Amino acid sequence: MSMKCALVTGGSRGIGRAVCQKMSAMGYYVLINYKGNETEANKTLSLIKEVGGNGELLRFDVSNKEEIKSVLGNWIEKNPDNYIEVLVNNAGIKDDGLMIFMKDEQWDNVIATNLDGFFYTTRMVLQGMLMKKYGRIINVVSLSGLKGLPGQTNYSAAKAGIIGATKALAQEVGRKGVTVNAVAPGFIKTDMTEGLDEKELQSIIPVKRFGTAEEVAHAVGFLASSEAGYVTGHVLSINGGLYS
Repeated sequence: MSMKCALVTGGSRGIGRAVCQKMSAMGYYVLINYKGNETEANKTLSLIKEVGGNGELLRFDVSNKEEIKSVLGNWIEKNPDNYIEVLVNNAGIKDDGLMIFMKDEQWDNVIATNLDGFFYTTRMVLQGMLMKKYGRIINVVSLSGLKGLPGQTNYSAAKAGIIGATKALAQEVGRKGVTVNAVAPGFIKTDMTEGLDEKELQSIIPVKRFGTAEEVAHAVGFLASSEAGYVTGHVLSINGGLYS
């Protein structure tokens, strides 16, 4: 029996976990990608199963095209009836520093995981969507990619690159029933914002708080729905009014 599937990269924690749960609630068999933290990835899968959903883990590094080819390519080959209807490119890292002091590897690693990961993963999944003439691609970008943030030249460049690619790809595949959108979270309560001074930053956010991973997942869920078929090439800001 064929299943409709959703692949979420970086699905072991934070926004990725919340998106996995949302996709499951929408009736998808969830492919939970993770790079190394199997314990947290299994926790995501357990949370899905606890409420009657199902899925499986796919371990690969999104910055490694050979791993994507081997693991994701192998899954696609072995599941010809279960095409990936929704792809959420969520996996990402940051490694902050002023550009003048930034090491080559800080630039290379952030660009590879965030921008290259989007390209290699999307290219692998796109063929099935085009053949079925239906698909939803949602890229998790950032306020940093829209506004640019000091100390994040690498991260801002990577996320801005994905925003440009989102708009370009949307024009390439729209006639085939595939939409391509992005969500741009601001300050969200996750591991990536743990070191920030929330009280101080709240003063510059119009709604006076950090967002939640579930709020981001809700927006992703809308863009992944069939009802969002006329929304494509769009970047939806989820930032409490901080920057639009």
